[in-house]
Amino acid sequence: MKTDVLKKLKDDLTLPVIVAPMFIVSKTEMVLASMRAGVIGTFPTLNARTNEELEQWFEHITQTIEEENKATEGRKLAPWGVNLIVHHTNPRYEEDLASIKKYKVPLVITSLGKPVKEVEVVHEYGGAVFSDVISITHAKKAIEAGVDGLILVCNGAGGHGGTLNPFAFVAEVRQFFDGVIILSGTISNGQEIAAAQMLGADFAYMGTRFIATEEANAVEAYKEMLIQSTAHDILYTDALSGVRANYLIPSIERAGYDPDQLEKTGEIKVVHAENEKESKAWKDIWSAGQGVGSIKDVKPVAELVETLRDEYAQAITKMNEQSAILVK
Repeated sequence: MKTDVLKKLKDDLTLPVIVAPMFIVSKTEMVLASMRAGVIGTFPTLNARTNEELEQWFEHITQTIEEENKATEGRKLAPWGVNLIVHHTNPRYEEDLASIKKYKVPLVITSLGKPVKEVEVVHEYGGAVFSDVISITHAKKAIEAGVDGLILVCNGAGGHGGTLNPFAFVAEVRQFFDGVIILSGTISNGQEIAAAQMLGADFAYMGTRFIATEEANAVEAYKEMLIQSTAHDILYTDALSGVRANYLIPSIERAGYDPDQLEKTGEIKVVHAENEKESKAWKDIWSAGQGVGSIKDVKPVAELVETLRDEYAQAITKMNEQSAILVK
């Protein structure tokens, strides 16, 4: 099972990376740029303002894949996927899932719920389902639902990050799960991609680093703040969306709030691109992971992936050299 899923997703990759689906930031331009560069591109379904717009995005992506794969010889575009919120507060859940089935989206990433129905629907047309999890309990529930992979969202991840150390999380999950593992949390360069594999993960899940790209749908002030920030500028709180997440402190202050005096709501809020009031937590107060200190510039996705590939190759070479010395 794991071999089949990896074959479908990795055959056309140049790097074992999934560009994480980020609210507002990830749209078709960024997804296609990622795919052309040889990494998996994804976006949240709710980034499309309506289900009708979502289907337009699906149509654009699938047509582009068909046209560009025909026009080029050899390597094809990398796979793509979407993030679906399965929590009951998502009013578009049913119609978005129906659209996913209609266009046979290769990879579906589920969040905020046990993906029982999603697994059934996606497996029916041959797609794969990965589930965001931040704890061992969540991981076991997702496995019960039959997911193909687990995205282990560790301490320091941008967005709705968890609290577990990646060494502990991967090691414990591998004791009872032999499926695909995707590691998320502070991964910002090629060396860390290699490290994720050394821990036992199959993919690295990268979000924050890709916000600082030309194709990302983020305002320039956001990208510049990423360059200027360090891990010290990250705040982990549930006061802004009802779910604990990592945010840039300078953006909280920029929006007129005192980071030390945020009111905790204690409720889950599923944000939607069409709802300006609810979008404030992500539109005006920006998320980032603790790996933000590694970001020094804004570049095209293709150039970033090339840099990551070089760093990854150097890291693998160095590890092999060190292993050879130890064996001797």
